[in-house]
Amino acid sequence: MFTIPETRFHFGGDEYIFAEISKEMRAESNFKALAITKELRSRKIPGVLDICPANASYLVRFNPDIISAFDLLDYLKEIDIIKSKPAELNLSIRIVEIPIWYDDPVTQEYSRRFKDRHQDPSLTNFEFVMKKNGFRDKEAFIEAHTSMPYLISMMGFIPGTAWEFQLGLPREKMIQTPKYMSPRTDTPKQAVGLGGAFTVIYPVSGPGSYQLIGMSAVPIFQKEQQLKDFKQSLFLARPGDLWKHCSVTESEYRRISQEVEQGIYRFRIKEIDFSPEEYFRKGKSYILELMEGF
Repeated sequence: MFTIPETRFHFGGDEYIFAEISKEMRAESNFKALAITKELRSRKIPGVLDICPANASYLVRFNPDIISAFDLLDYLKEIDIIKSKPAELNLSIRIVEIPIWYDDPVTQEYSRRFKDRHQDPSLTNFEFVMKKNGFRDKEAFIEAHTSMPYLISMMGFIPGTAWEFQLGLPREKMIQTPKYMSPRTDTPKQAVGLGGAFTVIYPVSGPGSYQLIGMSAVPIFQKEQQLKDFKQSLFLARPGDLWKHCSVTESEYRRISQEVEQGIYRFRIKEIDFSPEEYFRKGKSYILELMEGF
């Protein structure tokens, strides 16, 4: 049986309560944060203005003229006790397929353009990540990055940015890499980056420090909401999603990009019930069961 960390609560001025579940990213901490914030939203407590889950914590903003900090803290502690039981962490989530053109010319060019900020200017970002993780074969690395789905553990930084944490593998077998020594001043829209144990897809062009390994063929942010899958939100990601990367060729990348431009692309999405208790009991085999037929 896995252990659910105990939450520590902190007041942030007169309008915030910060709940720290653990000091480092752990899947069980994130599952607890997702379950608690979902329950908190469902209660629609008067005075609660915003609820923001993060990797191993969550933040609640409230109106102190409507609910006192201590009354809200009582609510949070009650929910925390309930969600400290493994059986209470079950989530209804989505599996979403993300097609990626790995080791593409665009991110290769950005590697060269910002090599003065990099640990090893002689290598592209893709080559650097391969080397750091002991891969010599490009296809073996791509297989490792696409074999298991990634949990959307939190959103932030640039609006629409989603942090992806790979499930089904022990920490020592996850792909991990240091960030740039000094951030780039520019990153292409839809670039796929790696930093620490996290993968991100940049929603728009902007600064960044994650190692660039490819380009997503699909947007994760769409202001115009042209595609059907963005009609309810500007952002593709939802905390708790499982994103499954798949490798595509240059021609497949261009075909998908064209379908996106024409507004006819449809994401492959499957809604599932996810049991953290089953995941920690069965591990990788449970993930593979969920992915069967997708």
